[in-house]
Amino acid sequence: MEFKEIATVSGKGGLYKVLNPTRSGVILESLDEKKSKLIVNANSKVSILHEISIYTTDNEGTVALEDVMRKVHKEFAGDTGLTKNSDNEELKSFLKHVLPTYDADRVYVSDIKKLVNWYSILVDVAPEVFDEPKEEVKEEKPAKAKAPKEAAATKAPAAKAAEKQPKEEKTKAKPAAKKKSAGK
Repeated sequence: MEFKEIATVSGKGGLYKVLNPTRSGVILESLDEKKSKLIVNANSKVSILHEISIYTTDNEGTVALEDVMRKVHKEFAGDTGLTKNSDNEELKSFLKHVLPTYDADRVYVSDIKKLVNWYSILVDVAPEVFDEPKEEVKEEKPAKAKAPKEAAATKAPAAKAAEKQPKEEKTKAKPAAKKKSAGK
């Protein structure tokens, strides 16, 4: 499972795995032990974790939630010692430790509570999301894709030249045929 396969729904607690899109929305499955399915329509606010960011005060302006979660996992290895019911100052100092440039004016305590809650859910249910993405696989695929295109590119000019010859003969024959019919 990856961050782009996990969603949250506004007004509903917890996290959901994206199963299938429908014409009018999407089918989700809860990441708890119940594994209940939920169909949300286009009017519901569904956010994919891969697309969520946290405000910062640096030049970038935001940091991807995915990067913050991976950093939390590196430093705390699955146990932050916090819950969504922890003290507000404790939650703020936790995020300040993990992300020193977070914007305290725009990131609310409720946002930090969600971060802690979502992190604990992911550690329990899908710890594989914290593995670093493998970039080697991505690099190999384009290299393989380029080789057939290059072969096709070398065949294309020869095929085009072969196609042009019969067309030129046909175009020369047509005007001659028109001259005969025009002469009658």
